[in-house]
Amino acid sequence: MSPRSSVTCGAVLAGVAVACGAFGAHGLRDLLDRTGQAATWETGCRYAMVHALALVAAGTLGLVRPSSMPWTTIAAWCFLAGVIVFSGSLLALALSGVRALGAIVPIGGVALIAGWLCLALAAARIDT
Repeated sequence: MSPRSSVTCGAVLAGVAVACGAFGAHGLRDLLDRTGQAATWETGCRYAMVHALALVAAGTLGLVRPSSMPWTTIAAWCFLAGVIVFSGSLLALALSGVRALGAIVPIGGVALIAGWLCLALAAARIDT
């Protein structure tokens, strides 16, 4: 993923996270309260937003300091995959109640952790 794509993807993902949070708070409130899944939905939205901003950060670092690549590229892909798997699984679990989806969530968490480690490596490679 190019740095510009990372920033663009992160910005779009942040908008989606806001929309999901608002939809959960208003459109799905009765369903989520009735099924006890409001906290699960909120966690999925929160992690999506945090990692959307991480995507923007990885892309910005890649734009400003090309020497930080390829770690910023790997970080961006890890953040995107992590959000899709982690947050996506939580949102699907909250809507469907299919508890087996909870087994997928840690895979996304590992991708998110890998993204942060790669971003740290990218920052460490910056020539000052």
